[in-house]
Amino acid sequence: MNENGKIVIHRFKSTLLRPNALKDPYVREVIVYLPPNYQKSKSKDYLSIILLPSFGSNARALLNIDPLGENIEQRLNRLIRRKYIGPTIVVIPDCFTKFGGNQYINSTATGMYESYIIKEIVPFIRAEYNYSHLGVLGKSSGGYGALYLAMKYPRIVEGVAAHAPDSGFEYCYLPEFPKVVKNLSKNKGVKKWLLKFWKKNEGYTPEDRATLNIVAMAAHYSPNPKNKETGFDLPFDSYSGEIYSSVWKRWLSRDPIRMVTRYRKSIEKLRCVYIDCGNKDEFNINLGTRILHSKLTGMGINHYYEEFDGGHTNISYRLDKSFSKLYTDLSS
Repeated sequence: MNENGKIVIHRFKSTLLRPNALKDPYVREVIVYLPPNYQKSKSKDYLSIILLPSFGSNARALLNIDPLGENIEQRLNRLIRRKYIGPTIVVIPDCFTKFGGNQYINSTATGMYESYIIKEIVPFIRAEYNYSHLGVLGKSSGGYGALYLAMKYPRIVEGVAAHAPDSGFEYCYLPEFPKVVKNLSKNKGVKKWLLKFWKKNEGYTPEDRATLNIVAMAAHYSPNPKNKETGFDLPFDSYSGEIYSSVWKRWLSRDPIRMVTRYRKSIEKLRCVYIDCGNKDEFNINLGTRILHSKLTGMGINHYYEEFDGGHTNISYRLDKSFSKLYTDLSS
């Protein structure tokens, strides 16, 4: 009996991603972890989990050897070997963009990644491996995407686990705006800054990373095809910093703490809702998850919530709990 699982890498040619505005690749890798002794003839006995990479990461990064820890393959082998979870298929789609990552929603400024996952990747995996139940899991932007997809598609996604998902936008994004305004005004606007950023070879400053993050969020939350310069609207003036209330309102409509009210009936159908966050999160996301937890509690929705001692990074050890929770709730 083989104690280790197997990594299979598919190259998927997407129809939905082909016309994306950034001209990012539309032939994408889909990494699949198959549990030890996987048998296709018994594939309906397996749980499948879609794992969404966080901002600044891609699918391959999760396979990288970590000299101080485990990569995702090693972690899953250990969890299955020690019976923390049963045999599980884990699917990691590559959705990286020139903006540094993905929120896993449809946007004319980035691409139709929400539809890519739901309408192309899910049917592909279902046909290829024919699993029994499907969950979705992620951290940070991946956690946001996991919550978003679970709320919108409860007939497809049966459970969700989200580590430090972007939420409470007033707390996690607004504090970044001043440094971004300074950086953009210094570089004479977002288009010139982007061109300069994409040509850089000497590394990125903390201001550049903050700017890329906010620019990426604007591309996802406030796309605007009529904006010929960038394809999206910033929620503030890039010189003065004045907040554009109409654009900021569009951002807030995408905030999970607002979305749970709209999607209450969908969330009630989920068999697993797991949320956690570090109590020292550098982006104040623990405040957003607290609000999220309070709203779910107020609506009487059964869920698991925990604040642990930690920040936003180096929390991959939390995957032990989320994989276990998803497996237990979706396999019972």
